[in-house]
Formats: sequence, structure tokens, C-alpha cells
Amino acid sequence: MIEASTIADDVRARRVTATEIVERYLMALDTDDHGLGAVTRILHDRARHDAGRVDAAIAAGRDPGPLAGVPYGVKDLFDVAGLPTTAGSSIYADATPALADAEAIRRLGDAGAILIATLNMDEFAYGFATINARHGTTRNPHDLDRLAGGSSGGSAAIVAAGMLPFALGSDTNGSIRVPASLTGLYGLKPTHGDLPMAGVFPFAESFDDIGPFTTSIADMRCIWSVLHGVVATESERRSFKVAQLGGRFPQNADPDQLAALTMIAPGAAILDLPDIARARSAAFLITAYEGGNLHRAALSRTAMAFDPATRDRLLAGTLIPRALYDAAQAFRHTFKVMVTDLVARYDVLLAPATPCVAPLVSDPRILIDGVLKPARSDLGIHTQPISFTGLPSLSVPMRRPGRLPLGLQLIGRPNGESTLFAFAAMLEAQGLIGTSPPPDYRGIET
Repeated sequence: MIEASTIADDVRARRVTATEIVERYLMALDTDDHGLGAVTRILHDRARHDAGRVDAAIAAGRDPGPLAGVPYGVKDLFDVAGLPTTAGSSIYADATPALADAEAIRRLGDAGAILIATLNMDEFAYGFATINARHGTTRNPHDLDRLAGGSSGGSAAIVAAGMLPFALGSDTNGSIRVPASLTGLYGLKPTHGDLPMAGVFPFAESFDDIGPFTTSIADMRCIWSVLHGVVATESERRSFKVAQLGGRFPQNADPDQLAALTMIAPGAAILDLPDIARARSAAFLITAYEGGNLHRAALSRTAMAFDPATRDRLLAGTLIPRALYDAAQAFRHTFKVMVTDLVARYDVLLAPATPCVAPLVSDPRILIDGVLKPARSDLGIHTQPISFTGLPSLSVPMRRPGRLPLGLQLIGRPNGESTLFAFAAMLEAQGLIGTSPPPDYRGIET
């Protein structure tokens, strides 16, 4: 799997041109996205124009940036100049085109990256499955009979398949970390509000964030730095104070995840966060209320045009009383203060990212507390309470060659991304985490 940093190094050293790189990726996407159902639009003209701009900068002796010539894709809720921002919905397929790129796309472009595709998602980002009425279901490149997770499933699947070096998604309650876990990638939910949301179609403002999917921690660090505007330094630190989250986290986890957590941090303190089930319930309520009210006008005009699975949940959100929403927000404030105080004693908290491997497309259910539950709503059981706190959380892939992927969450202090990257780099160097290509990997070679 070719890393973004390798492509950028080769382009800047003139071993290959950005145009050559882009043409290889365009050809692969045009020919076949491996039956993934991951791509919604391929941006041929734009990609070729931007590749030419990078090549011209290099020919003139200018450094086009740390992501020079690297193709990437974005979840289909980022503004792309000249295209309607659909948020995965037929309702906005013919909307007025965006006048400018989302701020995140602008920053990546300034760093030399080349936008090449928009990617599939759950309609309006409301789900953990990427089952989309307009664009179909995104499938997992490790087993096409299984889901890729969601709602940023297209972004995860296309990177895991080796068809793009990185992609952007959004994460409200786990929509980056869940598909990262199920497809075997690194996926970041940053400290809430730290990465630019301008030009991103909202879902629930209380929790919405953007973040990258990558195949290495070095790429994650680089792309986060570009988006954040602050360089994440590479630390040689080898000592970290680590704790594991207890309670419902180990109760709903794969045995391999529990073994990996013990191997990573033997003898680590176990923290049982109080009211964790209540926190998840409050997160559900806040999400439903904010999502329902965001779409209230459209629901009143064209309710039947919504994906039925999305429509019913949004309609339910419009019925939640404001007093109940305010009570959930008040509890959230108290819970955040308590958890932030706990986290202050540690560099990293460890938890499973998803409770299981990717469920089957034909039977999208998972076992939670011994009961089969819909994957679309319950794959985020471990990520949703962390979103509730606004803390940064990095999903990292366990080493599982030949088996379906599974991820762990590394959770940090507020603005603690650099520490999470340093800890993950140490684990990656020790061989405890890292990406593995799918069984029939056919990614791009440079």
C-alpha cells in the first residue's frame, strides 16, 4: 500500500510527475473501484489541472508542499467548487453548485494534494453502515460480503483497497473511527472544533468534526498538520502513562481486542467511567434533536424524497422537546468536566473502536450485551461516548494479517493529538499495530 509521503517524496524528487500519478489513479478508478460502491464522482478535469499546477511549480523550482502530487478523495459532504454538495442524498443532487472549496480542501490543495473523487456515505451522515439509497452500499475490501462501516464508509473502503493513499471523512459519533476499525486503517476524530468545518455539510454541530483516513501514522501526522496549520513534531518519547477504559467497553469487545489491550499496556489502570450508558443515550438524543431540526424544513416539503431509514430517524428527532435536549446538554457539560479531569492524569486511554468485525451486508446486525442490534445504529457503542466528551480519539488497526480487521481507540487529552501520534508510532514500530492489505489487493503501484 503506497503511502502519501512516498508519493510526495517521489514527485518532489522528480522521480515521477504529479500528472503521471494522477493518471494512474484516474485509470484505476475509471476501470473499477473493486465493486466497493465507494465512489460517487470522479473529478477528471480538476485533478488533471491541479496535477499540472504541481508539476509547473516543481519545474519552476518551487516546493509545492508536503503532499505534492498526492491524490485523495473526500466524503460527499465537503463543498467542491462547481459541484452540488449532496451529503449523500438525492434531495440535493441538483442543488446550486458550491462557489468555493471547503476550507479543508483548500488547505490540502495549498500543500500540493490533488482532489480526485467524492465518496459514498450514509445519507446526511446518519448511520454507521454506508447503506445509501442513491449510491448503493459500500462494501469492505477485506470481504465484499461485509459492510465497510459508516457513515464515512466510502472514504475508508477506497483507501483500504489501495485505490487512494488517503481520504477525508467526518465523524459525529464514530463515523471515521468505526469504518477505520472495520477496514483496518488509521482514522482520527480530532479534538472537537480543532479542524476546519467551513464548507462541510453539518449533521449535529455539537459533535461534528472532520478527519483523515490513512495507512500509516506518519501520513496521519502529516495530513493532520496540514489541516490544523500546526506541525505535529515527531517525538522519540518512549514512556507514556496509559489506562484502559473498563465497564461496557470490555463487555462488548472481541477477545483479540482485549488481548491486544493487555499486550500494549500490561498492568494498566482500569478506569470505569460513571454514567457511560447515560452518556451514549444523551449523545443519541442531542444528535437526533440537532439533525431533526436541521432538516425540519426539507422534511415538511419533501419527506418522501429522503432515504426511508434516514427519514424516520430525523422525523423522530423533530419531536424531541427542547427541554429534554437542554437537559442532555447540561449532563454533557458535567460529564465532560469529569472525564477531562480523569484524562489529565494520563497520556492515553485505551478502548476498543468497534465491538466486533464488520457485519455481513445480508444480515447487518451485531451482538450488544448479548442481544442482536442493528449495525447501522449500534456499531458506535464505543465511539459515541468519546465524541460526547470532545476528546481526540485515534482509531488504530490491530495487526491481523489474514483475518478481518479490528481497531482500537487511543484517546487523549484535549489538543493531545501529537501525544497520540507519538504513542501510535511507538506501537507501529513494535509491530503491535499497522495496516494489512486485503486478500486480493490490487492497489496502485508507483
